[in-house]
Amino acid sequence: MATDQLLASGESLNKRLAEKGLRFTSQRKHIYEVLLSQRDHPSAEEVFTRAKQAKPEISMATVYNSLDALVKCNVIRQVNVDRGAAMYCSNMNEHAHFCCDDCGKVFDVNLKDSPRVPEVDLPVDFEVRSIDISFHGRCSGKCEDCGQN
Repeated sequence: MATDQLLASGESLNKRLAEKGLRFTSQRKHIYEVLLSQRDHPSAEEVFTRAKQAKPEISMATVYNSLDALVKCNVIRQVNVDRGAAMYCSNMNEHAHFCCDDCGKVFDVNLKDSPRVPEVDLPVDFEVRSIDISFHGRCSGKCEDCGQN
């Protein structure tokens, strides 16, 4: 069973939340399922819009709090591109992101090798825990938001 499918079950998500001292709630599960349902990189506002379709009573504050909890328990990633709104990614495999400068969409890019810390002059007591790689350019132009075909 894929990691995503495993975490989609309430029991596994509950375990991941409990490891961080967080409670399992139906709202957190719903937000997580919303993110798993499409492999894109929605903003909190887009997650809110999608979540309201099945749970009209959900609030924006609940969405923000749920996203924060899911990021803390490492089942989703927060993706920050330039100065735009934070986006959320449910792909927890090692990968990079390609950010289209024209349409603003973010796409997952598979890495052929695991990312390595480049040779930089870090202070002696600093420890690298993760590496975020993003590429910027123009997507294939086939995306409806770019208006290219």
